[in-house]
Order: sequence, then structure tokens, then C-alpha cells
Amino acid sequence: MIGRRDMLAASAGLIGTAMLPSILPAGTPGESQARGPAVAGRLRQSVSRWPFAQIPLRDFCRAAKAMGLAGIDLLQPAEWDIVRGFGLVPSMGYPADRPDFIATGFNDPKNHALLLNELERAIPLAAAHGVPNVITMFGNRHGLSDDAGADSCIAGLSKIKALAEEHHVTVCVELLNSRVDHKDYMGDRTAFGVRVMRGVGSPRVKLLYDIYHMQIMEGDVIRTIRDNREYIGHFHTGGVPGRHELDGTQELNYGAIARAIAETGFDGFVAHEFEPTRDPLTSLREAVAVCRV
Repeated sequence: MIGRRDMLAASAGLIGTAMLPSILPAGTPGESQARGPAVAGRLRQSVSRWPFAQIPLRDFCRAAKAMGLAGIDLLQPAEWDIVRGFGLVPSMGYPADRPDFIATGFNDPKNHALLLNELERAIPLAAAHGVPNVITMFGNRHGLSDDAGADSCIAGLSKIKALAEEHHVTVCVELLNSRVDHKDYMGDRTAFGVRVMRGVGSPRVKLLYDIYHMQIMEGDVIRTIRDNREYIGHFHTGGVPGRHELDGTQELNYGAIARAIAETGFDGFVAHEFEPTRDPLTSLREAVAVCRV
């Protein structure tokens, strides 16, 4: 099955051409609409699109809605209103469609003009279409020190925080593992991400805490979530090892993790981002049940 990096390389429809008509009531996009319905339980569950890309989007929306999911994650602008048309939230939007999206991040000042331009276009568009979050990256190291990379991330993200705050859209910067999937990625530890979040100091610039990736890099997932809740705006799930189902074949106790997240009072999205090895919708229903707390 193709990975997210391959999906980015293959997808079409750059944001610059995606001035889509909104299906939201005139003048009322609002955060309450962007939050969407909750799965029965305390967590608002979503699902990333790319691992289920073999299912046509409209069919996938129908299935997601039927199993009680609140949203679909990691969507390009051309997909946002399709998802909203099924009563689901586009819970995480891409600001651009580039094959180097993960590697090109805020840790290198040379990337700031590109990234800020993309986000300056994406944030108002996301707000107009009820998309509560947009994703960005720390970027690959390319020989940079952690100090230099963190300082650059703080400087670059600080330039977008006012716009994000104005439009009530959260810029989520993803933590990824550099051991298995994303060699040389700088934002591969929670401590690095928290350092940047503290430096930026905005309620609209947060971490996308990917449980799969951080289990590979550092473990201690529940304690880390509890200690750093204020800096986390979004979660992704996935079984370790292999990024497959949240079942007995992998090492994480997702029921306990889900309870820990709920107990922090987290009211954002927990999005499933695993590559199914069995019938995909059956695997997704099982993941929703595991995380229903």
C-alpha cells in the first residue's frame, strides 16, 4: 500500500486554484460547525484519507459517517466541500500539494517564504470552508543543529500565528519518526516540538502528535501526552510496528491511550492513520471501537 509521501506526490489540485464555493451557511462558518458531531464517547474521532484512498471519496464518506466518525483528515482543498456535504468535518487540510511537503519545513529559513505564502492563502480558505486545522512540517535536518532548527521554526511560525488566530484555524506541526519512515526529519522528538511551541506561544500553533511515530522514537506515550497536553492540537493513531491495525498484533494499548487523552479534556480530533492489512472498513470500525471511551 502506498504511503502518505507517495499520496502527496500523486495527488492533484494545487491550493492556488482551489477557490471553491462554500457549502456553509452564509456568514456562519464558525468553530462550532468545524467541530462536528462526536463519536459516542468523549473523543472526536476522524480518519486520514490516504490509507483508504482505494475507496472512492464519496463512498468513504458514507462509510465514515455510518460508523460515527466526525471527520476526514489530510485533504486537499478540492475535497473539503465533498466531505462537508456528507456532514463530516475536513479535520486537517493541506496548504499545498508538493511531493517534498514533509522534507521542506520551517527549520530552514530558506523555506520560510514558500511556506508562509502557502499558509497565508490556505488559512482564510480553510476558515471559509469550516476546516479547523492545516498541517505544516518541521522539515528535514540537512545538517542543521537542533538549536538552529528550533530558532528558525520559532521565527517562521511566529510570522503566521496572528493570521491563524484571526481566522480561528490551528496550524499543526507534525512530529514524525526519523528511525523508520522519515530519515533525517528534525521534528522527531516531543521535546523539540514543545520547545518550538513554547517559543511561538500561540493557541493557534500546535503539535500534531502522531502516536505511531512517537512510540518508535521515545515511547512513554501516555505520560508525554499528559505532560504536554497544552501544546498538542491533534492526534494520529497507528499500530506499532508496521503502522497497521490497532489490534492485538501491535504493542500499544490504544484503549488506555484514548482514555488518557480524554481525561486531559482534549476536544480536538483523534484521527486514525493506519494502513489496513485486512478489509479496510472492518479495520476502521474496530479502531473506532477501541478508541471509544
